[in-house]
Amino acid sequence: MYAGPPAPDWDARSFWELVERRAAATPDTELLVDDLGRSLTAAGFRRAAERVAAALAARGIGIGTVVSWQLPTTLESVVLMAALARVGATQNPIIPTLREREVAYVTAKAATSLFVTVPRWRGFDHGAMISSISAARVDAGEPAIDVLLVDHRALVLGEAGAAAAGDSLALPMADESEPVPPPAPPAGPGEARWIYTTSGTTADPKGVLHTDVSVSVAARGSVSGVASTPADLYPIAFPMAHIGGAVMLSASLLSGMRLLLLDSFDAEASPRTMAALGATFLGSALPFLRAYIAAAAADRAKDPGAVLFPKLRAAFSGGAPKPPGLHTEVARQLGGRGVLSSWGMTEFPLATHARLDDTDDELTVSEGRPAPGVELRVAAFDGTPCPPGEEGELLVRGAQLFSGYLGVPAAETAGLFDADGFFRTGDLGVVGPRGHVRITGRRKDVIIRNAENIAAPEVEDILATHPSVAEVAVIGLPDERTGERCCAVIRLAEGAAPVTLAGLATHAQAAGLATFKLPEQLEIVTDLPRTDMGKIAKNLLRRRYAP
Repeated sequence: MYAGPPAPDWDARSFWELVERRAAATPDTELLVDDLGRSLTAAGFRRAAERVAAALAARGIGIGTVVSWQLPTTLESVVLMAALARVGATQNPIIPTLREREVAYVTAKAATSLFVTVPRWRGFDHGAMISSISAARVDAGEPAIDVLLVDHRALVLGEAGAAAAGDSLALPMADESEPVPPPAPPAGPGEARWIYTTSGTTADPKGVLHTDVSVSVAARGSVSGVASTPADLYPIAFPMAHIGGAVMLSASLLSGMRLLLLDSFDAEASPRTMAALGATFLGSALPFLRAYIAAAAADRAKDPGAVLFPKLRAAFSGGAPKPPGLHTEVARQLGGRGVLSSWGMTEFPLATHARLDDTDDELTVSEGRPAPGVELRVAAFDGTPCPPGEEGELLVRGAQLFSGYLGVPAAETAGLFDADGFFRTGDLGVVGPRGHVRITGRRKDVIIRNAENIAAPEVEDILATHPSVAEVAVIGLPDERTGERCCAVIRLAEGAAPVTLAGLATHAQAAGLATFKLPEQLEIVTDLPRTDMGKIAKNLLRRRYAP
């Protein structure tokens, strides 16, 4: 067994306790800023969350209420997150790219009472989507969903708004003179107040249950690995609805590190926004790192002495496979320590994290060592321990372990754990002599593109309904830009009309498949390779079509 350092003594009993601690420690220090030019100090963040909490309480939101929210990465999403923690509601963050099929499923399973979203974002009508879902519930004889639309882009900011958020938040806020309800008591052991939606490896999304403690302690690895302080700035261009959003907010509250929130990422403009505000860390998926490198190279083409990120300490990588040369390339092109990787999953976020004092060889090939308080085992497929240096399935145990799946009895998930309570991750890896974890593969049939999980069976089931498709296998292939790309390998039906990638995309979208799950590569075959048991041999397909 491999173990991280002892758990630190700064863990909190509730998420709101972290907000209170930071406001008391550095009340006037800027904590949050977004790309609308708004910012909040630590004390301002606490007060904004209190006022939103009071407004939510007036709507009947509190302990036992389920609030689903689907928001871009702005101050609104972060303040709402803290406000819901303040009143003790169960919150269900949903990434903005999920569409009606997934949202309808998870809100029904969660019994959502209030849904908070934007009217439109990046050309998609979220308001119309949730109205349709709510109407379908009413038609089925179920209660309608209360909807709160948050139009952050419609705000007109004056000079005061450019300096501080104040009343410019597009959230319901109680008046300053109105009383604020007391903080909700900490949840009891195993009482989940977070439901994270993940595509996982099945067609239907799963609701992963977490407590305040399991979400916040996942920040241990990040905070201890880089020793972040209030002098640091970490831009977040990924959805705050990812569990990584709550983890990085926890890291900010624990260390005072500032967060820059970007509701949309532009490969040319966003890196310069980050640089102008003094980013000391960058992350976190491969497409973002590629954009930073390209922006820095474009600046050097104009001025050979240009340094885009002069304050950069390190870049973070997680959520997707990492090309072996990425660490060296980032260190050379952007500066700082290079790439500090982490490994985890929605069920167990940030199980490992690299450290600034790791060697270049360790940073190049590994995802870091077990985070503080995390225990890790490597097991053969029969469950027996693997000798040091041998590949096996990675099993983890620690305080950030999820509490279960929404609506799934504990008895049905017992097989996910060994006899000692270690979670079977389904990921394969090798552990080095100093405890560094190198991921070598996955037992799960899932593709990770731009740090988003795509369940291959879900895509296959939809593509198989196309009239020209007799059989289909969906596989993930390495991609320098996105980590992995989704490739559909198809055997055409006899006498069928030719099929194109665009035609498949149209068919899949009409069936409700989210855009980020669409295949990016199409291969037509006369026969699909199979194992002795008759299953499609996807490993052979990956080898055949790998770049």
